[in-house]
Parts: sequence; structure tokens; C-alpha cells
Amino acid sequence: MPEHIKLIWDIRSGDAKPMAEHHLTHLREYMTMENLEMVDSGVQEINDVHCTAYLVVNKENMIQVRDALKPHRGEIA
Repeated sequence: MPEHIKLIWDIRSGDAKPMAEHHLTHLREYMTMENLEMVDSGVQEINDVHCTAYLVVNKENMIQVRDALKPHRGEIA
């Protein structure tokens, strides 16, 4: 079973949720253009001014996605 990595982008502002949703659109577009498998993706609302957009990718694709999209952090999923 392949290992998965969750790459996370923090969005902090008064309109964090719509900004995170918009950012997620571009993250998904990249994955489609590069023909990479996306295990999961979404937006998580932390509070009124902090949301995250995230992608869960196979570990073998993590370096390519990390270098191209510059996530703020990552964790084992």
C-alpha cells in the first residue's frame, strides 16, 4: 500500500475560506495538468481568519508537487 503525504497551504485573512477554495482550484488544476494522482484534497476551516487548502499525494510524487507548488507544511497522511 503506497504511503501518502498531506501537503498544506495556510490561508490567513478575513476572507480565508473563499481564498482557500480558490487556491484549491489551482492546486487541482496542476495535478490534472501533470497527470498526477490526487488521493484527496479539500479545505479545512480552522477559525474565522485561518483556513487551509490541502492535497494528499502519493509519497513518490511529493517532491515534484512540493517543489512546484511550495506548500507551507506537510505531514504523513
